[in-house]
Amino acid sequence: MTDEGYVKFQADWQPGPLLPSEALEELTYWRQRLYALGLIGTYDNGTGYGNISRRDGKGEQFIISGSATGNFPELTAAHYALVTEVKVEANTLICQGPVIASSESMSHAMVYRELPWVGGVIHVHHLGLWEALLHRAPTTDASATYGSPEMARSIVHLIRTTDLAERRIFVMEGHREGVFSFGATLAEAFEVLMQDFRALK
Repeated sequence: MTDEGYVKFQADWQPGPLLPSEALEELTYWRQRLYALGLIGTYDNGTGYGNISRRDGKGEQFIISGSATGNFPELTAAHYALVTEVKVEANTLICQGPVIASSESMSHAMVYRELPWVGGVIHVHHLGLWEALLHRAPTTDASATYGSPEMARSIVHLIRTTDLAERRIFVMEGHREGVFSFGATLAEAFEVLMQDFRALK
């Protein structure tokens, strides 16, 4: 986990003002729920994990928690970025706001691009959930590392060749503990995740 949280894409970050508070209320609410459950948080070595996003409008733009924000108990408007464009083959992401977008932004972007009905995406870490779902839910290629073009392409492949659009949850084999869920809303993405999380107990 030593490289967790580090941005691997080329970021074209345009530092800008805080995003409107009304655009962040839903994100902040669900992020706090996930933090309380330990699904977003910090490892013992101080490295943060997990992130959350929601589509901004009808296009492919989305608002996401910033890089290295998993260790904050509560997020403010200073911790979110707007992703305006992703160029997978160029390994480039364009974002703006007070903080650079999460290292997992490219993975979020592929879900929004492939599934126009998706309004919210959640990425969490939980070893038990990861082990329970590995190869039982759609699973990315073992050689694809987080935040990379290879991971982006693996996610697209899963969406196009498996029942992922219906399952709405997938496992990242090459990113131990990493699980993604999504839905038409963040509430739906959260409930999809909780169905499997509750089954662990």
